[in-house]
Amino acid sequence: MSSTAVDAIIGEPEVLEDERTVELTAADLALAADVETDAAWLALKAAATELQGLQVKDGSVPEASEHARAGELVDTIVASIEQLAPRFPHEERYLAASVADFRRWRAEGFGVPDFLDSLVEFQPQQHRVDGIRHLVVFPMVTQNGSPDRHVEALVVETIWPEFIAALEAGDYGNKLFVSLRLVDFTPGYDTNSAVLFPETVAMREIPTFTWGAIFQDREAARYRRVVRAASEITKLDLPDDAARLLDDQELAERTFVMWDIIHDRTHMRGDLPFDPFMIKQRMPFFLYSLEELRCDLTAFRESVKIQRALDARAAAGEELTDVEEQMRTTGKLVQYAVIFDRIFRFAITGSRVRNYDGLGGQLLFAWLHRKHVLDWTDVKLTFDWDAVPDAVVELGDAIDELYWKSIDRPKTVHWLAAYDLVTSVVTPNPASVWAEGLPREVLAGPPKGYTDLVMDDEFPLSMFFEALDKKMKPVIESTVGITAAGA
Repeated sequence: MSSTAVDAIIGEPEVLEDERTVELTAADLALAADVETDAAWLALKAAATELQGLQVKDGSVPEASEHARAGELVDTIVASIEQLAPRFPHEERYLAASVADFRRWRAEGFGVPDFLDSLVEFQPQQHRVDGIRHLVVFPMVTQNGSPDRHVEALVVETIWPEFIAALEAGDYGNKLFVSLRLVDFTPGYDTNSAVLFPETVAMREIPTFTWGAIFQDREAARYRRVVRAASEITKLDLPDDAARLLDDQELAERTFVMWDIIHDRTHMRGDLPFDPFMIKQRMPFFLYSLEELRCDLTAFRESVKIQRALDARAAAGEELTDVEEQMRTTGKLVQYAVIFDRIFRFAITGSRVRNYDGLGGQLLFAWLHRKHVLDWTDVKLTFDWDAVPDAVVELGDAIDELYWKSIDRPKTVHWLAAYDLVTSVVTPNPASVWAEGLPREVLAGPPKGYTDLVMDDEFPLSMFFEALDKKMKPVIESTVGITAAGA
């Protein structure tokens, strides 16, 4: 990407790299074709699903009367993995470790499962080859899916087009990022879950995590269904290239891969006043809103840079390579995806209890409306597309400035400043203690007092979103468990 003169995001990824590699041929990749119809996979899936009914929340099988059946089901899972292993040569060590973990779990009486050994051997980031498949079997929770740590089984396929490989090898390195497509799965993924994270697996200790996976096929399928309906409801005339996303699942998947690879790496880059993942802190939910929005708007900003740099080269008569042309066109599509997914899906998905993604969508919509690049007039939604990129980047800059200034601030002062930024755009609940001004004893006390006074729905939906929510609710509910096949 150096030839495009695109600025890199600050920092380098902090990863623990494993140098083991397995050379794969085209024949190796073809081994797992149609594995979802293999009798061994169907037996594994059925056994894992039945086993879930015997497990309790922590993943154990506490009823001694059920151990015999649980043992039979584990025997089926183990036999199925061993039968399927030759179809996944790149997973030889992981699948062998998985069999050992299942056998040990059974031998130890089906207590809280510990699959650390097989988790350490599962390294999908080492095989980012377009179309390569993985067999994945772990006791785990599924984010935005099942909160119970039950055995789940998946067949997944890597999405790694050439232009993404070029971006990752250049200014957008992210050795942890894995982009996947759901092929078949157990009930924990027949939900809203669109991620596969190692920290969700049952294990005795936490290792250094070296990968994180997102199912771009599910994100793209949800986007296509929701945005198609929302654009009809709001009478939005989509630009031709934006409309193509609604008609082409593969194009939408590639767009989400580009968005997410930049979003994911941004969490640890920039002028950060704290651990941006915030996993060990209890904070007001609007802080999470700003962090997720910061990463999305960074993906937007970088996509604008990529597109404009390549547009300039093309305008100067330079012939772009096929990879560069894909970067240019997809960079434009990422901009549409960020805006429409945030506005039409994020803002009205889920409950109103500390819904930080919902607030991020509300904030983006309100900002664009205040900047007059988005209008809701005569019951019709319109955008000034020429002015939209700079307006969105301006919001990203405002969040970046908040972070930069907060390096020198106490944590609670940063919280107050963040609230001021949000309330400068989105109207808070009229009953809000924060909006009225926190009592002196709270301001002088520990951070817990600040967080306790944030309302569950500190920023209620606007009249626009209340009306949109009523019409869109059935559509959004219909996307639970969606895959590319159902888009």
